[in-house]
Amino acid sequence: MLACSAALLAFSLVTPPAGAQTSATVPDNAVARRYGGGWTCDRGYRQTGNTCIAVVVPANAHLSAFGNDFECQRLYRKRDNRCEAVVIPEHAFADDSPYGRGWHCEQGYLETGGTACVAVQVPANAFAVDSSYGQGWRCERGFREAGHSCLALVVPANALVEVGGDRWKCNRGFVQSADACVRVLVPADAYLDSTGMTWRCERGFSNDGRACVPLRVPSNAHIDFSGNDWACNERYRKNSEGCVADSQL
Repeated sequence: MLACSAALLAFSLVTPPAGAQTSATVPDNAVARRYGGGWTCDRGYRQTGNTCIAVVVPANAHLSAFGNDFECQRLYRKRDNRCEAVVIPEHAFADDSPYGRGWHCEQGYLETGGTACVAVQVPANAFAVDSSYGQGWRCERGFREAGHSCLALVVPANALVEVGGDRWKCNRGFVQSADACVRVLVPADAYLDSTGMTWRCERGFSNDGRACVPLRVPSNAHIDFSGNDWACNERYRKNSEGCVADSQL
């Protein structure tokens, strides 16, 4: 009885279950993986279900780096299962990248319709730019783009042209109002803030919306970190009348 049990145990250790044996089967034109189990198709074949089928390499193509597909040669682009020649239009040059249409327009020309390159029409007060996007030109400084032309900027008094050259902004101490720059009115006991477009009160004054009024600091209080309000001293708390000791709360 013991001998029979030992024989059954040995058989179970060397004989995998039926399902495992099937999944470990390596198909033709494949090799078992060294680690992790399974298998990998040979170079020049690609996996389809549980088989490896040959990669059909069309004319003007070669196997990809991984060997499971084909790539078109330079000046050809993949379409379905073949490689079509890239048609380079006039005023264009070939692009070595395997992506895109395979060509770019020369400087001074723009792509149109994906099949041609047309000359850039530079309007007055503009200059051509080397770009594959947009209209191929930019307005000169002091002009702004308006459709297919450049219009002169009307810069009001107390303003200057921004760095980009196509807008204006008010000088420090002025704010924009419609198409003009109006002076910021700074009340007494106030100063222009860092933006130059508004004001804030000096330390010891508070802003009531139109002017700066002196702070009324109650007993047992001090001007806070902002300089425009007050806070109670330690061991005191603010209430409607001022600062009261913690012991009175």
